[in-house]
Amino acid sequence: MQLVTFSIGDEEFGVDILQVQEIIRTMEITKVPKAPDFVEGVINLRGKVIPIIDLRKRFGMETRKHDKHTRIIVIEINNTIVGFVVDSVSEVLRIPANTVEPPPPVVSGIESEYISGVGKLTDKLLILLDLNKLLSGEEKEALIQV
Repeated sequence: MQLVTFSIGDEEFGVDILQVQEIIRTMEITKVPKAPDFVEGVINLRGKVIPIIDLRKRFGMETRKHDKHTRIIVIEINNTIVGFVVDSVSEVLRIPANTVEPPPPVVSGIESEYISGVGKLTDKLLILLDLNKLLSGEEKEALIQV
């Protein structure tokens, strides 16, 4: 498995590299009235308006100011381009599929429905996210209207 790994707080996460379109530095985010709480707003990326989701808020974690390490991971979910704000992007990592175990019922306080597995690395665990399950159907609809 080839993954893009990133951190939010003290936790390391990974997503399938095939879902990642690009990783960009933070830019000015335009607020959108009546958007869901975890939607920071929208950005204009080369002429495309992209909704931006703060994964800290999505996971119910304490928010923090963006800094020089903060990145936006641009991903396509069900034909919708979305940007996810993360604290920092770590690396592109290749791990053997046999080192990934199914998620336990609760991992780091994040509801396990978003988690596709837990990768065992030499010195730490990597939480693998299923980005297609990160947003409910209603939330995806709300994003399309942003």
